[in-house]
Amino acid sequence: MSLVGKKAPEFNAAAVVNGNDIVENFSLKQYEGDKYVLFFFYPKDFTFVCPTEIIAFQNKIEEFEKRGVAVVGCSTDSEFSHWAWLNTEKNNGGIKGVKFPIVADISKTISMNYDVLAGEYNYSDEGEAVFEGEPVAYRGLFLIDKEGLVRHSLVNDMPLGRSVDEALRMVDALQHFEENGEVCPANWKEGDDAMDASSVGVAKYLSEH
Repeated sequence: MSLVGKKAPEFNAAAVVNGNDIVENFSLKQYEGDKYVLFFFYPKDFTFVCPTEIIAFQNKIEEFEKRGVAVVGCSTDSEFSHWAWLNTEKNNGGIKGVKFPIVADISKTISMNYDVLAGEYNYSDEGEAVFEGEPVAYRGLFLIDKEGLVRHSLVNDMPLGRSVDEALRMVDALQHFEENGEVCPANWKEGDDAMDASSVGVAKYLSEH
């Protein structure tokens, strides 16, 4: 199921914000009409690839902020696990210094609604609900515009870390299109030529590149 072009699924859940404060009813709705959102899932706290991604997003947070983008993370761990990880030094496997919100999806409903949960609930022959697969999220990433629509999504398997620079490139591409009405060709980056979405525009672009 692709969410691109659709409203981002809504939720209210506990989250840790500013690296230290637990809030009970965090929602992406607060950004609608004001900011873009880069909402990403990761499998687990206190793991291996996950902290490299989270810290990489934090290291580029000023780049996202100057583009009007709120970065928000999410996993199926509890808010208390998030809090502990956020308050553990990096040299001990922690992510201390990360300030963007991290959402707790203990019920796994957020992951299910974004279609990134690595398993699913089924029923046994006895009628009991059982979970098949891993009860954690894949590395899903969703770029949500100011109207709350998903404009870009990416889902990686557990071992495959994402590129923060590519996430920024997609923000730039979306904003260039919104501001100029030009579409962005393969490997486009800020400062490159874009093109008109017409046969003439494509022909002109291809002849010049």
